[in-house]
Amino acid sequence: MEMKRFVGQVAVVTGAGRGIGKACALRFAQEGANVACLDMDDAANAQTVEECTANGVEAIAIHCNVADPDNVDSAVQAVQERFGRIDILVASAGVYSGSLLTELPVKQWQRTIDINLTGVFICNRAIAPILAQQGSGSIINIASMAGKTSWPGSAEYSASKSGVIGLTRSVAMEVAESHVTVNAICPGNTKTDMVRFVASQIGGRDGLSTDEWLASRANDCPMKRLAEPWEIAGVAAFLASEDSRYITGQAIEVDGGMVMS
Repeated sequence: MEMKRFVGQVAVVTGAGRGIGKACALRFAQEGANVACLDMDDAANAQTVEECTANGVEAIAIHCNVADPDNVDSAVQAVQERFGRIDILVASAGVYSGSLLTELPVKQWQRTIDINLTGVFICNRAIAPILAQQGSGSIINIASMAGKTSWPGSAEYSASKSGVIGLTRSVAMEVAESHVTVNAICPGNTKTDMVRFVASQIGGRDGLSTDEWLASRANDCPMKRLAEPWEIAGVAAFLASEDSRYITGQAIEVDGGMVMS
């Protein structure tokens, strides 16, 4: 049965140009929400908007660097001017970099923290008060299983995603009385361009091709496969729905059992 749980609502999705962000934008559009797609890649973002509008909803593309507070404030203002409200934030924009500790430049560390953690903070700070004033809404921050576990050569990425989990809990506490929920999703290895990049970086260091590394990660997973982006988007939609109004401050693993195992 086709669900239309978000008719009349407005979802803001960062990192909407590809991967998990795109899957979330499409899922909310499929369920009737109007969608504001924020990304730095204008061409990819325009494609997401086109696919969203094919579901009979409105969608807009906004060029936005989530690490720039002025960019984010302008984007939020544009969404409010266009739609008059915001109901959902999916903070998905992120980057991966991974170097061994002694080879990790401070600039690389800072860029990862700026986008993956500070960017999520800036977006939460901009939108949480709007939802609180409405007395309803949902924030879904995309963290990672790397926020709960780690591996060599991922200090900056793991630190940023652990930070997203801590930030999520704090924001959830601040807006709970306003009936706004704030949760994090911690995906495992998912079939995205970013994970293929991770595979090329780590696989190369381990003497494996990209495909060999991805196959080994699938084999390590209790479910013996990688996640599909739509599987992460389904959890985001649940967390924004009426079925999850009593769930807040959680960091939910969607990893096929990786962290458990």
